[in-house]
Amino acid sequence: MTIYVDADACPVKAEAEKVATRHRLRMVLVSNGGLRPSANPLVETVIVPQGPDMADIWIAERVGPGDVVITGDIPLAAKCVEAGSEVLRHNGEVLTRANIGNVLAMRDLMADLRAADPFRQGGGRGFSRADRSRFLDALEQAVRRSGKAGG
Repeated sequence: MTIYVDADACPVKAEAEKVATRHRLRMVLVSNGGLRPSANPLVETVIVPQGPDMADIWIAERVGPGDVVITGDIPLAAKCVEAGSEVLRHNGEVLTRANIGNVLAMRDLMADLRAADPFRQGGGRGFSRADRSRFLDALEQAVRRSGKAGG
């Protein structure tokens, strides 16, 4: 089991590392650059070439059943769910075969609305301590589920 983190703009890298360390799991931070490598021997930093979705492509090509993926990128999440991995958003939302279609549709709808109305930008709420706490709980549960599934 590996924890893959789509690390560009990920606000929960430290929390993910704590969980990976507690369970002695390999964790891979995938980014276009700008990350300070961790001194933790369980954490690998992968710098992919610059370009659209290069980190997403790298993760999608490697993830499989029993792995956990942390991402805010919905198309990447869909690929990882299809590959059989556990997928979490930064706020602890679990993405599964049962809900990924709706999440993709909502993403596409919001993109269309933003494109149609240039004044409809952003508007999301900030990342809170409650989100961080939900994420930690969700990651712990995902690791436990993946551990049971994988062995």
